[in-house]
Amino acid sequence: MVPVTPEKLFEILTKYAHSKGQELNNDREHTMSIIRGILENEKRNGYRGCPCRLNSGDREKDKDIICPCVYKDKDVEEYGSCYCGLYVSHEWNQNPDKRVTVPERRPFDKLFG
Repeated sequence: MVPVTPEKLFEILTKYAHSKGQELNNDREHTMSIIRGILENEKRNGYRGCPCRLNSGDREKDKDIICPCVYKDKDVEEYGSCYCGLYVSHEWNQNPDKRVTVPERRPFDKLFG
């Protein structure tokens, strides 16, 4: 299996985001940093875990934070951005002065359990 490059994953995730009525963060440096982290987690753990959260290395335990995580849509809907700032709404990309910090939705027992 040929590894996916960060640039290729950017293209794939851009298409996916658009299919969901979302966008990728227009801060290219931030977005590529998150994408490189996703690919690093895939290399390390065998799955594309969110790089903004502690991955256990156990796919089953981390299935809720495999990108795109199960919290993404609700975060984007409520805050305009997912927790790590990869997936965002069009409005979020256009209005940097209205951005807020997205709280962690992952249950406490999954964070440290």
